[in-house]
Amino acid sequence: MGVDELVNRVMRPVADAVSEFIFFSVPVGGAEMPLIVAWLIAGGAFFTLYLGFINVRGFRHALDLVRGRYTDPSQPGEVTPFQALATAVSGTVGIGNIAGVAVAISLGGPGATLWLIIAGLLGMSTKFAECTLAVKYRRTNPDGSVSGGPMYYLQHGLALRNLPRIGRGLGMFYAAAMVLGCLGIGNMFQSNQAAAILIEVTGAEASFFRDKAWLLGVVMAGAVALVTVGGIRSIARVTSRLVPFMAVLYVLSALAIIGLNADRLPGAIVQIWEGAFSADSIGGGMIGVMIIGFRRAVFSNEAGLGSAAIAHSAVQTDEPCTEGFVGLLEPFIDTVVICTMTALVIITTVYDPALADTGITGIEMTKTAFESTLSWSPVPLSVAAVLFAFSTMISWSYYGLKSLTYLTGENRMVEAGFKLFFCGFVVLGASLQLGALIDLSDAVIYVVAIPNLLGLYLLAPVLKREMHSYRDRLGRY
Repeated sequence: MGVDELVNRVMRPVADAVSEFIFFSVPVGGAEMPLIVAWLIAGGAFFTLYLGFINVRGFRHALDLVRGRYTDPSQPGEVTPFQALATAVSGTVGIGNIAGVAVAISLGGPGATLWLIIAGLLGMSTKFAECTLAVKYRRTNPDGSVSGGPMYYLQHGLALRNLPRIGRGLGMFYAAAMVLGCLGIGNMFQSNQAAAILIEVTGAEASFFRDKAWLLGVVMAGAVALVTVGGIRSIARVTSRLVPFMAVLYVLSALAIIGLNADRLPGAIVQIWEGAFSADSIGGGMIGVMIIGFRRAVFSNEAGLGSAAIAHSAVQTDEPCTEGFVGLLEPFIDTVVICTMTALVIITTVYDPALADTGITGIEMTKTAFESTLSWSPVPLSVAAVLFAFSTMISWSYYGLKSLTYLTGENRMVEAGFKLFFCGFVVLGASLQLGALIDLSDAVIYVVAIPNLLGLYLLAPVLKREMHSYRDRLGRY
């Protein structure tokens, strides 16, 4: 019995039990709605209404902030607003943007795309809330570094609401779940898929790396270590260069495919619109398609999980709301732009309702869609996919580290040990098929939405006062 088979056999019952609990579903209109997805979407809807459609009203101001119009290097923090955004986007833009959208379309048809976009727009408001509170309740360490995120606003924010024990308990629970969860969604899954893509483009069965995936894992782990050893400033410097490049590379490749199939674009838009509201959609009617689109969106942009707020808390600002505005751009970039590009590529090329029963999903479908129009396009697609995976790993290493130091206190030995530990799992993810362990960590990462959103609801009045105060002092946005 191989190591991966042994690990899977031991961990599978645990992974299945945890997944069944966290992704518990209830029947809604003939389809199954995971309660955790409903919880996340409800959060987005609540904050969109409660904050007066801040996702729409604040969009232009968010762009001004990212462009550096209001940046002051003398303000407290470690990174610029653009670097914070790049780090957070690198954590959300991953393999899921390429493979996850294909899964949604194969299961729910083109109509799932519209609900995916709507969920992304709602998620912008949740990100605003998370990132604003993360800066407001962050902690500056003696060495000048910054620690922040949901665990801090849960602890300190709820303490101010006379709930100190509940806040501390929720903060510790959040941090512990994030430490375990970062090993799956932000580590093993990314390195596994990146290795699979590299093997595919270097000859598949004939590839030199076919039985040497561990070697690819070592290379990726080394690259992650080189970046993360310098902390958030090093990560921010890399992601601020990497994210624009990989996003532009992927979007331009997608636009080229869509442009060459421009005659099919009107039909694709009609399919998306009609499929979103059709009672006969392959995903189980309108409700079924809505659930599929929502599920893929919240799993892609992570609005409601609070993970990106950990990166945003390190920004150079003394105005918490500024980073809330910057943060709301993430779901727009991740879901509304990149995921929509993937969907349009698939729908204008290889999509067929019969695909729902063929088993062709994920990265294979997206690769086939690109290749059907330009035979060489899988190469830039593969480059973008590997960069997506790498950038996700370096960002999630920071999320896991800050969660661990919340539990243990700031300690250089703990930090070094965690970084080594994290890189070890990069190698494991690439070389072993640890399906059960990945499923377990992925399930655990979504349970953090429960304490995070609960804290956001309790701190909503504080958030609104902060927003109004900022608007009054600025005079507009």
